[in-house]
Amino acid sequence: MTQIKLGDLSARYELSGAANGPVAAFSNSLGTNLRMWDPQAAALAGSFRVLRYDTRGHGETAVTPGPYSVDQLGRDVLRLLDALNLDRVHFCGLSLGGMIGMWLGVNAPERLHSLVLANTAARIGTVEGWNARIERIREVGLAAAAPSIVERWLTPEFRARAPELRQSLERMLVATPAEGYVACCAALRDADLREAIAAIRLPVLVIGGTKDLATQPADTHAVAERIPGARYIELDTAHLSNLEATTEFNAEILRCWTS
Repeated sequence: MTQIKLGDLSARYELSGAANGPVAAFSNSLGTNLRMWDPQAAALAGSFRVLRYDTRGHGETAVTPGPYSVDQLGRDVLRLLDALNLDRVHFCGLSLGGMIGMWLGVNAPERLHSLVLANTAARIGTVEGWNARIERIREVGLAAAAPSIVERWLTPEFRARAPELRQSLERMLVATPAEGYVACCAALRDADLREAIAAIRLPVLVIGGTKDLATQPADTHAVAERIPGARYIELDTAHLSNLEATTEFNAEILRCWTS
């Protein structure tokens, strides 16, 4: 994994896999880092050049003064692609990463071959809900809040079957800088792409989770309905569908990127 300077931002990224393959870029969800995509990186390594990075304020990417905006986070991706001399990529983002993907689809479609938007919405939550979360994290910290947050990421049945993964995700969340986390909460609070995404003209796959409480199926389905030609599928998962239904998730993104 490598650090790279992107203007004001020191960012961590990893570029691995097939040296001459098409590039597949992955953007993490709120409170995680690029390691959330380990199963996808492993599965795609033989045929894709896989780019993962830590979103601003997450993992080993620097925390800069907040609040952040989805516009700012999207421009971070463009600067990373420019720095790595990558012209166009297949892009997959989950939750916050999906919001970033939508912004790219609207504002920089020439840099994308296709989009996978997983467990996300064009408007996530409410202003009041995000403000309450920001206040709570500032009061109690991520360590105290982590168990209840991770509960929403995976179904109870899957958490029982995979306790090591649940614990790993809790550690990942607790290791996230609190100021970076709340700055990204503000980006989600202020973002509303419901009208803008109708302009996207790319191959788009939208993935929902039947048991996702964070971005409910009605919200993910609304994204697919708003983007002309988008395909919608729903997996029997909670929020982190790429981890809870890895085989099905990988098959669907490969279908999108190779069809």
